[in-house]
Amino acid sequence: MVHDLSKRVALVTGASRGLGAAIARRLAAAGARVAVNYFAGREGAERVVEDIRRGGGEAEAFQADVRDEREVARLVDEVQARFGPIEVLVLNATGPQPHVTIDELTWQHCLDQLEFFVKSPVLLARAVVPGMKERRAGRIIQIGSEVFEQGVPAFSNYVSAKGAQLGLTRSWAVELGPHGITVNLVAPGWVPVERHLSEGASQAAMEGYAAGNPLRRLGTPDEIGDAVVFLASDAARFITGQKLSVNGGRTLA
Repeated sequence: MVHDLSKRVALVTGASRGLGAAIARRLAAAGARVAVNYFAGREGAERVVEDIRRGGGEAEAFQADVRDEREVARLVDEVQARFGPIEVLVLNATGPQPHVTIDELTWQHCLDQLEFFVKSPVLLARAVVPGMKERRAGRIIQIGSEVFEQGVPAFSNYVSAKGAQLGLTRSWAVELGPHGITVNLVAPGWVPVERHLSEGASQAAMEGYAAGNPLRRLGTPDEIGDAVVFLASDAARFITGQKLSVNGGRTLA
């Protein structure tokens, strides 16, 4: 099924590489006008924009630290001046994800993750929701993770923040539903992207992970992008407050 997002304005945070880049490309392929947000990866963001334009789509790169309230306000103003009101908000931005055992865990380790998965979504939602309420339409899509169901050891800083992100999704869905705004979360499995490869993810580790999936393979960034496109489309108009696991059946939830 082809999902038509023609001329809808989508902002994807952290879209200069990895899953964010794939999401931006898939939204553009469905017809959306895509704002490609980046923090430091200017060259990567510009490549994503070039790819989209080469395929006949519309896109522009926008730099901003989405953990900073003033920069978020500037980002939203710039995107809307360029494309018009933001109709689809994809909250994908992330940062370093260190594994930390509980005896070494500090509050700062937790705060570092909450900055991306609670603070940033709050700032961005506050900036775009008023306009969505006026139009009585909008899509907010968070990019979560399967780790919340798995309880990965030595990773509680990240896992707990991802749990908080899911909590935001569910509460916002109830609050914003009466205004015609849906809020959902896509929870990918381990989809190796540039970051994982640069950190030394081994072939054996990837094969071992794939063997634990009912589908017996790793997912691809485009498959995550396709899930986002679906939730952004009219086909998902009666879906809100949900976690869509895109992980080959690894968690079955």
